[in-house]
Amino acid sequence: MTSFLRSDRSRAVAIWLLAVAILVLAMVVVGGVTRLTGSGLSITEWKPISGVLPPLNGSDWRAEFARYQAIPQFRFLNPNMTLEQFRFIYWWEWSHRFLARLLGFAFLAPLAWFALRQELPRRLIGQFLLLFILCGLEPLVGWWMVASGLSERVYVAPERLTVHLGIAFALLGTLIWTALDAWTGAARQTLPGPWGARAIGLVALIYLQILLGALVAGNQAGQVYNDWPFFAGKLFPSDYAGASFWASVAHSQGAVQLHHRLVAYLLVIIAIAIGLSAGRSRFLPQPSSTLALGVAGLLLVQAGLGIATLVMHAPVGLGVAHQLFAALTFSLAVTFAWRVRRV
Repeated sequence: MTSFLRSDRSRAVAIWLLAVAILVLAMVVVGGVTRLTGSGLSITEWKPISGVLPPLNGSDWRAEFARYQAIPQFRFLNPNMTLEQFRFIYWWEWSHRFLARLLGFAFLAPLAWFALRQELPRRLIGQFLLLFILCGLEPLVGWWMVASGLSERVYVAPERLTVHLGIAFALLGTLIWTALDAWTGAARQTLPGPWGARAIGLVALIYLQILLGALVAGNQAGQVYNDWPFFAGKLFPSDYAGASFWASVAHSQGAVQLHHRLVAYLLVIIAIAIGLSAGRSRFLPQPSSTLALGVAGLLLVQAGLGIATLVMHAPVGLGVAHQLFAALTFSLAVTFAWRVRRV
């Protein structure tokens, strides 16, 4: 396979990967709207090829609506929904799936093109393999997630939503890292000291917080305990404990919201400390210290958005902004972690 690869760098490859990363950001935004509008279960079948075509006439729309009327979400949450209201949620889910198809094509077709032209940097073969695996997993996990809400639940399983979002962010981070590697070539010199571990640790903590946020979203936990910094006037949610450890960690509204808040506080403190330390460091080049301060600043904005989203009972606009800034913060943290490896 290495016969199809050459050179140390390719800026054309880097631009392509960054364009795919932008599509992932768009997927995060549209996926957030899809979830917040309750649209994710409106398409009850998985047709990777033929599903690209939406209903084309009244008969098609009635058939699609009838399939939705057969699932628990319609029967228990939306029994009075009209066909016109169904069209609204359908188009959001269709748009999300269309973007997924577009993203897959935007990744796979150029990948084949660059490989045939021998323009893929040889040293990045492992990263391209990881990207290929993540791109393949994401739609499969997406359908696995949707399927959890078609027979016994009125929403998708929170843990499956978490896995789905986690793969999306892993894909986003790997795209950015690989694009930066492809743009600049191999590092000529690496920075000694603890900064690499600090930066990677910060990325890992942000990633954990994103997963905890997905559990909050999957449990509709943003609709309870909206009196920050308290929990219905208390310091600790009264319904924290579930029937089991897993029921508490993954399915208790009080528990998932508490965990998300606590990690947010820790994350802001650590990010500010890293940013200030980077700004004073004699060993860290200015681009890296600027990136560290940028991550701290974005996290402060993100914390404010999170509080506003909570106290306002998770309106669509604020919820989407919160998710978008999570993606932007994560992307900048990945860039910082990549940058500190180089002098």
